[in-house]
Amino acid sequence: MEGAGDPLPQGAGAEAGPSGGGDAGRPAQLKADPEEPKQGSMLFLGGNEVKSRAVVKYSSAPPQAAFARLQEKTDLKLPPANWLRENAKLGPAGTTILGNSKKSKPFSSFGMAYDFIDSVGNDVDVVSDSENIKKLLKIPYSKSHVSMAVHRIGRTLLLDELDIQELFMRSSQTGDWTWLKEFYQRLIDQKWQRKKKSKEHWYQKAILSKFLYYSINGDGTAEPVPSAAAQRHEDPASDESDEAGRVAWPAPFEMPSSVSEDPGSSNQGLKNDFVRNILWTFEDIHMLVGSNMPIFGGGRYPAVSLRLRDNNKPINVLTGIDYWLDNLICNVPELVMCFHVNGIVQKYEMIKTEDIPNLENSNFSTKVIKDIAQNILSFLKSNCTKEGHTYWLFKASGSDIVKLYDLTTLCEETEDKYQNPFTMPVAILLYKVACNMMMKKTQNKKHYGTIRTLLLNCVKLLDKARHPQIIASANYMLSELFQLDEPKKEGAEFPLNGNSDESYSEEEEEMPDSDENGSYSTSSDPPDDNKAVAVIKSVGELSVPEKYKSIHQIRPSCAFPICHDTEERCRLVLSYVLEGLKSVDSSIKKDGDLPAANPNTPIPLKFEDESTSSGPESLEKQMALFLDKMGLFQKDEHSSQSGMIPGSWQYNMKLQLILKSSKAYYVLSDAAMSLQKYGRALRYIKLALQCHDTYCCLCTNMPAELLLFLCQCLTLCGDIQLMLAQNANNRAAYLEEYNYQTKEDQEILHSLHRESNCQVFAWATDLSTDLECQLSVSCKCYEAANEILLFSNLKKQNPEQHIQVLKRMGNIRNEIGVFYMNQAAAVQTERVVSKSVSATEQQLWKKSFSCFEKGIHNFDSIDDATNAALLLCNTGRLMRICAQAHCAAGGDFKREFSPEEALYYNKAIDYYLKALRSLGKREMHPAVWDSVNWELSTTYFTMATLQQDYAPLSRKAQEQIEKEVSEAMMKSLKYCDVDTESARQPLCQYRAATIHHRLASMYHSCLRNQVGDEHLRKQHRVLADLHYSKAVKLFQLLKDAPCEFLRVQLERVAFAEFQMASQNSSAGKLKTLSGALDILKKTQCAFQLIRKELSAEYEQINEDVKSRDVKIPPNDSSSNLNKDEVIKLLSIFESRLSFLLLQSIKLLTSTKKKIGGSNEEEEVLKTNKQVYSLLLRATANKSLTLLARIEVILNLLEQLTQHSDADKTGIR
Repeated sequence: MEGAGDPLPQGAGAEAGPSGGGDAGRPAQLKADPEEPKQGSMLFLGGNEVKSRAVVKYSSAPPQAAFARLQEKTDLKLPPANWLRENAKLGPAGTTILGNSKKSKPFSSFGMAYDFIDSVGNDVDVVSDSENIKKLLKIPYSKSHVSMAVHRIGRTLLLDELDIQELFMRSSQTGDWTWLKEFYQRLIDQKWQRKKKSKEHWYQKAILSKFLYYSINGDGTAEPVPSAAAQRHEDPASDESDEAGRVAWPAPFEMPSSVSEDPGSSNQGLKNDFVRNILWTFEDIHMLVGSNMPIFGGGRYPAVSLRLRDNNKPINVLTGIDYWLDNLICNVPELVMCFHVNGIVQKYEMIKTEDIPNLENSNFSTKVIKDIAQNILSFLKSNCTKEGHTYWLFKASGSDIVKLYDLTTLCEETEDKYQNPFTMPVAILLYKVACNMMMKKTQNKKHYGTIRTLLLNCVKLLDKARHPQIIASANYMLSELFQLDEPKKEGAEFPLNGNSDESYSEEEEEMPDSDENGSYSTSSDPPDDNKAVAVIKSVGELSVPEKYKSIHQIRPSCAFPICHDTEERCRLVLSYVLEGLKSVDSSIKKDGDLPAANPNTPIPLKFEDESTSSGPESLEKQMALFLDKMGLFQKDEHSSQSGMIPGSWQYNMKLQLILKSSKAYYVLSDAAMSLQKYGRALRYIKLALQCHDTYCCLCTNMPAELLLFLCQCLTLCGDIQLMLAQNANNRAAYLEEYNYQTKEDQEILHSLHRESNCQVFAWATDLSTDLECQLSVSCKCYEAANEILLFSNLKKQNPEQHIQVLKRMGNIRNEIGVFYMNQAAAVQTERVVSKSVSATEQQLWKKSFSCFEKGIHNFDSIDDATNAALLLCNTGRLMRICAQAHCAAGGDFKREFSPEEALYYNKAIDYYLKALRSLGKREMHPAVWDSVNWELSTTYFTMATLQQDYAPLSRKAQEQIEKEVSEAMMKSLKYCDVDTESARQPLCQYRAATIHHRLASMYHSCLRNQVGDEHLRKQHRVLADLHYSKAVKLFQLLKDAPCEFLRVQLERVAFAEFQMASQNSSAGKLKTLSGALDILKKTQCAFQLIRKELSAEYEQINEDVKSRDVKIPPNDSSSNLNKDEVIKLLSIFESRLSFLLLQSIKLLTSTKKKIGGSNEEEEVLKTNKQVYSLLLRATANKSLTLLARIEVILNLLEQLTQHSDADKTGIR
């Protein structure tokens, strides 16, 4: 078939039969339409049912020509006029098609497998030449020798004739294969030697050739060759392409040149030289078969095979099986036999295919042939279990024993395991099948186990030194099987286990020696047969139905490994990447020019003096250099230090491997980040960026997706640096994690250093011990990511990524702003009071303010109102710190509220109001809204308090100050939400009560100090009374402010006393006194709270003393109660109660003398005298404890209250 040319794939186009004019009486199942694939034909042969279906996948033959029936007495010994001339009707290689006598080539099945890679590994059981199939199925009937090479690719077996004699002749000059020669001499039947072809053989070939040429044209003339279009059946639905045989995945690589240069796999040997490739299903066995049988047709006979027979020699069983199988394989319904005597044509005979098994002298059972086929396939599948191994199926001439040897295992025992000529074609086929499965877009991930096994076996077969490209590519594909971009779906990622349909054995364990029938036992064989993997003791066994059942186990060993965590998956990927990098590096000739480096020696980490290298200034320089480099991506200024040529397979492969490792390290870093292993996360992101740096050094242009990936790496690096800054307590542990390196990482880094110094991103990935530096680095990472998105126009295509980067930029600027703000507050605390604001403080304010401003801009640009409000809130806090720093020098007695303080407090208020405007309404974010309101209320309150306590009387009039304080306090109240239930509600209530108390005190003070304007005095009196009342109500709601409540009530009493002083009538004074006493009576609840706290405190002390036997000082209290304050207030209370009771007694006595008192007044006088007496005695007793004094007051108040209640009841 030398002239056949490259095969023309036909898809599923059927040549199952000729087109047009079929016989009406012919069975329907034997008809075929060239437009439709023949789906199946059922043959009923002598009561035995055999299912057979043939679909032509490819044909290089022209449409069938009608054969010319030769006249009787035609002499076939005379050559026809067109003899041995190329003829269209015999196909493009008509000069060599001489029937079935064509010899198989040693790699014919590989040629077919390369062309129909889709079928290999899954759908097809066997790929072979039809001659080999026929030879196997005739084993029980034939005494001739059988020698075949068997290879397993997935579920598919490839069968090729293995002509041992020819192999030895070829290699005799080199001295190879001596091990096989010696082994072979012990095995063969010594009688079997290569026989020379007899004259009779050549005579029969010649007359067959002449007969075929006569049959094409009855007139003996040659016809012109048809056009190429006529030679090809076009099929629009074809999925095949002439590219199918090439390595098309991964994209940058073509078939390595070493494949075609290998002496054992010449181009001629690996071509698909068959006229037809047929997908033949025989019973349940699917076979891809190559056939060169000429098919004729037209007229009465749409498809026939033509045979020439010597009339003196009857057809035997072997010939009958031959003819029958040829017709079945090619789906030819009839056989035309031309009989001759000594080359003189005698007669023609037409035989239907289904009648061939019943011919006289050629009877055979189709059922038996089916059993033989099933048994042989089961035998081979059960024993040819190791993918990539070459098995040798051997039967000596005249012998009944069939043996199977594993030549690969035998070969490995010799010095050079690569002597097997099948090694390279098998490895390439494994690689191509894996490539093909990877390329399928709809490929289910359940096939990943199969692909992995194919690739691992491919790598196992190849010599690393001879075939670095395929090994590198296979390792890259292995790394691609693990999905790194879906770290969250580990459970659903690979639902694979040992029961996967695509799994098959790849391990070195032997299959069981025997099945239930004991058919594979070798124990009784002679000692020289112990090398055989399996033996069929008698060919007769093959005819026994289901004698050999396939015991090939589906093993979990080749299922895709389930990675239980992200780190395990990434580590597997990196192990394959490293093997790939080693293959690439070993193939680059310039190794000697590189400085020798030991991959086992860690690459030293760069340490510099932090004072010179870790500051923000040096970061700015490094960032500038980095962005300059980013701008150079579009220029061809990249070169490889190792001497790789851009565009070479090494160059393309290394780029892919480096990128894969970068992604794996990124995923590892992300996983470490989520586990809060920040030192490890920084180490991994450093490696990821070093990989990316190397990629940039090699690559002449940066695709958008890689720029986006770089942006993601820098963003993650920024996150890690921020986390390291926020967790400074664990710095030692993080440093240890950061400095640890695995041997694998060191070796990958060693490969990277062949191309680049990997220092471009050092500014981002160094672990600093300075908090400010870490925050700055984090910020610079986000800024760099943002720059990439902006100048590469990726912002529009990836809006979500841009939003994330801007959000992080806003966040880090807030962090840095807070850092500088806290530093400024610390400096302020340490500053001596008399000193003015330092330049350091002012510098820190500016830095902090600048960061907040930029952060607010970032959040505004992405419409993030909530975060913008928080930063505005922090800016307000900064303004308050500035205000606090501007306290006037000198002691408190000289101090006044300064204009600078007012300025900064007003600025703070502006920022808080902006924050509220940014939020719009509380529903936007209730927590932030409440927080801003609280801060705003606090600012107004602080400003009002300072103005009230340190009134700027030197600059403003008292009335003006009072007005400003009143306004500020009321605004503070406005933003102090006392009604909404929240954790802050008690604070708000306390704040509101305090504001009312302060306002009441202010109006009370005004009233005392003012003279004249009665209207204003009355207004102040009303306001003071109103605010005192509100303060009391709010303090009553709180259970933890008894002292404050007491103070307000005492001030109210003082207010009553002040009013009483201006009264003249006794009745008016008595009324005011009565009201003041009522106010004191209402303080009972406050004293009860104080008693409760004191009692609890004393009990705790007593318990501690008992348990520890330790004396505790009386002032040592864990209570919130301020005892000094309580004592002070209690003394005031006692004096005021004493004063009021005395005044009351005096007034009631004088009234009684003048006009005579009522019974009620007498009772009041009596009670007041009694209480006054008890009070005097109690206050005179200095030995009473605080708790006892509280008890006395409570008793006295109880007596006053009871008398008052009794009076009211009496009146009613």
